[in-house]
Amino acid sequence: MQNEPTSSLVGEEYEVEVGPVAHGGHCIARTPEGRVLFVRHTLPGEKVVARVTDGESDSRFLRADAVRIIEASKDRVEAPCPYAGPGKCGGCDWQHAKPGAQRRLKGEVIAEQLQRLAGLTPEEAGWDGTVMPAEGDKLPPGEVPAWRTRVQYAIDEDGKVGLRKHRSHDVEPVERCLIAAPGVTELGIEKRDWPGMASVEAIAATGSHDRQVILTPRPGGRLPLVELDKPVSVMRVDERDGGVHRVHGRAFVRERADDRTYRVGSGGFWQVHPQAANTLVRAVMQGLLPRKNDMALDLYCGVGLFAGAIGQRIGEKGAVLGIESGKRAVEDARHNLKDLDRVRIEHGKVDQILPRTGITECDLIVLDPPRAGAGKQVVNHLAGLGARRIAYVACDPAALARDLAYFREGGYRVRTLRAFDLFPMTHHVECVAILEPVKKDS
Repeated sequence: MQNEPTSSLVGEEYEVEVGPVAHGGHCIARTPEGRVLFVRHTLPGEKVVARVTDGESDSRFLRADAVRIIEASKDRVEAPCPYAGPGKCGGCDWQHAKPGAQRRLKGEVIAEQLQRLAGLTPEEAGWDGTVMPAEGDKLPPGEVPAWRTRVQYAIDEDGKVGLRKHRSHDVEPVERCLIAAPGVTELGIEKRDWPGMASVEAIAATGSHDRQVILTPRPGGRLPLVELDKPVSVMRVDERDGGVHRVHGRAFVRERADDRTYRVGSGGFWQVHPQAANTLVRAVMQGLLPRKNDMALDLYCGVGLFAGAIGQRIGEKGAVLGIESGKRAVEDARHNLKDLDRVRIEHGKVDQILPRTGITECDLIVLDPPRAGAGKQVVNHLAGLGARRIAYVACDPAALARDLAYFREGGYRVRTLRAFDLFPMTHHVECVAILEPVKKDS
């Protein structure tokens, strides 16, 4: 018997009862035939008409948007942003949910990932189940915190400014992004055209008045004369090698955290929420409790945020080794921490550099890996170093849960876990897990 030809189901509509939230900014529902639907723009418990946006007749699951709400959740609000909704900007996931409900949904996702991938209940993870709002973000329903200090605007072929649609290269033109920080909005990027550009990234430092734009030209596109509403330095992305080069002004912005100033160059990584760096440093230091003379590792160290915090707390005989793969970030980290004699930064991938260091034991470890997590090989190596405490900073609960399971195999348990809503209106959430060795029975 021949296989049935597959056909696209895009545009098909189903009336569905919406189930629990899932990781990724959508909820789970099922078609009348029982196929899984991942539905955006809805909330648990609602009855909606879901229109398929991605999937074929033989797909394991389908993606869909809730295009009509038949029975609304008590947590639903009118989306404050005119660009939020089915088929529009893909930057936010939860504009239609009350702020408290957003944090609850994120908490449910963390709990589900911990249970499914690490076999941990919230109690076993030392977590009270809450996701904490950042300072100043507790706003009434219908108001949006303007938190995003880095915004990458997409530019359409006519030079108009917008943001990408969900899972698409298509551009939704915008006149203003509500979650953009005031320092980004005041540049006035949305007010002008950008012919020949593919994207314009705006950065508004919170530790200084530094403002920067990074221009990515289309192939053959000529750089425009940049005249914005505030003083700004200009960088451009080279279409040949992807490198970022200075056009005008400083090649970095200055950020501040834990009473230190950090130079962040060429669009290098820094937490996007104005309160994030201080919030995470505080959580990590409270969990690690560094002592004088400690030997510490800071892995995926970026421009040196945690290495600097630990380095200030371990005295003249302690030591910190940071490892970072980004060349420019390493240069910045070495500059930022040059006053701390006992801090050293190595350039390279953690899984390659760590075994070469010859380090066989240490007191403290902090790791802030990329979204994919640290992985089994790195975790196994770290578990063998006998650290008194390990702080794991995670932007993805699934990767965190997988790595926590590896740490448990290596003899470490989660002492505490804290979750912070540092990306309001989106499905992203930041966690800090503190691990310690399992006590051996004597």
